[in-house]
Amino acid sequence: MLSQFRSFLAGIVIALGAASAHAAIPVVATTTLVADLVQQIGGDRVTVEALMGPGVDPHLYKASARDVTRLSRAEAVFYSGLFLEGRMEDLFKRLATSRRKVFAVTADIPHESLIQPSQSDGHADPHVWGDPALWKIAARTVARGLGEVDPGGTAGYQTRLQDLEAKFDKLRTWAEARVAEIPKDQRVLITSHDAFNYFGRAFGFEVVGVQGISTASEAGLADITKVADLVRSRKLKALFIESSVSPAAIERISRDSGARVGGELFSDALGQPGDVRKVGGESYDVGTYTGMLRHNVNTVVESLK
Repeated sequence: MLSQFRSFLAGIVIALGAASAHAAIPVVATTTLVADLVQQIGGDRVTVEALMGPGVDPHLYKASARDVTRLSRAEAVFYSGLFLEGRMEDLFKRLATSRRKVFAVTADIPHESLIQPSQSDGHADPHVWGDPALWKIAARTVARGLGEVDPGGTAGYQTRLQDLEAKFDKLRTWAEARVAEIPKDQRVLITSHDAFNYFGRAFGFEVVGVQGISTASEAGLADITKVADLVRSRKLKALFIESSVSPAAIERISRDSGARVGGELFSDALGQPGDVRKVGGESYDVGTYTGMLRHNVNTVVESLK
């Protein structure tokens, strides 16, 4: 009887040890885009908490005291980088010097692949997820970072990374085929701010953002007038609002130029998880990166073709 009881206790200890060895790692991400990337690669080995929800503008986001607490308790922190979260850069540096595992997902993107706007004070355009090929590089950085925090999960992270890279390759091929439906002279993408330059470079659009790459300042009357004149002169059919930026400037340009608002695009944040859209017999969740990009491509193509 005693030996059976000891065996029973030993089994419990082993089970508890196995459970603790595979306990999900608490990870904090800044934007919904970064959180989705970490979750896709981390799988059930991580629990991911995003500081910013759908529709939140990261350019203007300021960390709260609660955010600082969550960041300091996480085993790993992932943020976009390239000054997308401009008001939080100092916080990330402090966390890194306190021996926290802090990773900018854009850190490994080659300098020559980055777009350097003339009006950005030397900072590269941070909206790299517009090109799935660059977001693949960000995914590799996430897999490497998770492997540093959790070496035992490295094989799984690499497997999920390979699956995600294949998915991104198929996504880009699909997007190129859809964009080909738009007449070349109509491939002009006008949005609230310059969040789509990488998207435009990847898929052959001329991109015009009313506000530049940051939303820290509002569009002036001269900017609005200039874009409205462009729309009229090029006889463009549509322009687009963004989910995380005020639509006021685009709506004003629409009234002044006669072009319609072609729909809402997701720029700096994903949509609500579980918000499934259906287009042409396909369904996709705009709360994921692949679903978000499919939504943006479909919205632009249907409005401009």
